Amino acid sequence: MQFGFSSYSFYQHLRTGRMSLLEVIDWIGASDATHMEIATVSLSPEISNDTSTLDQDPGFVQEIKTRAADQGVTLSNLVVPADLLGADADTHMQRVKRHLDVAAELDITLFRHDVARWAHRAKDIADFEALLPRMVEVCQEIARYAAQYGITTSVENHGLLMNGGERVRRLIHLVGEPNFKTTLDVGNFMSVDDNPVVAVAENAPYASIVHLKDFYIRSQYPGEGWHHTPGGNYLLGSIVGYGDLDMRRIVHGILAADYDGFVSIEFEGIEECLMANTVGLANAKRLFAEVGVAAA
Repeated sequence: MQFGFSSYSFYQHLRTGRMSLLEVIDWIGASDATHMEIATVSLSPEISNDTSTLDQDPGFVQEIKTRAADQGVTLSNLVVPADLLGADADTHMQRVKRHLDVAAELDITLFRHDVARWAHRAKDIADFEALLPRMVEVCQEIARYAAQYGITTSVENHGLLMNGGERVRRLIHLVGEPNFKTTLDVGNFMSVDDNPVVAVAENAPYASIVHLKDFYIRSQYPGEGWHHTPGGNYLLGSIVGYGDLDMRRIVHGILAADYDGFVSIEFEGIEECLMANTVGLANAKRLFAEVGVAAA
């Protein structure tokens, strides 16, 4: 198991300019982590609007590659938002492909893309079924483009449309490409009120990479800043191991699937991110070690 971070975990400081992405790489290199995945949204001033230009800045791409090599940090995954169902689907498709070119230049072998904007929500299962053929088509196109580079593509259980564990698995089977899997985010299932213990165990066999995150969960409105789920829960990001997710059973589901790849801490809470990342990494390593011993 290789533990590391998503660059999104440092968004607090990237957004304000307190840290640059190169300084994030330095920090990870000095930590007990071994890898970093690049989330392009972490290079944008707004979480909800990815305006990053990594695909237009070959000089910066080379700087990233050199700094990661110098610090001994593996670049594990490139995470790019996309809306491949909207009016600008063709523009988004070309952007995704340009970022696949970037991933190849950075020697990154994993790539995660969306199929729809985060808030896109099917009114009922019939609406989802109507969209499914188009989702299959675009994921096949991206996976086949990535195959020339030996890159495995994936969708994440992310947003309101392509999130529930069963929907993700169905898409994977219908796409049918050997290099198409899922970025398995253990917490995001809660955004659609899916049981994360069950969904992680069922989806772990199809994971290309794991995002380890935690949430505080409340059934009553706690105040500003909490995410409201369709089922009436309220979520707030927490340090891994500090929240309300049953992290031990979640980790057991990952290990039971014989997953032994990259695990990324993805912190999105309100605590200071460097402290939160340090504690979260230590908790993640301890949890995997303890659950692994108990299961042996």
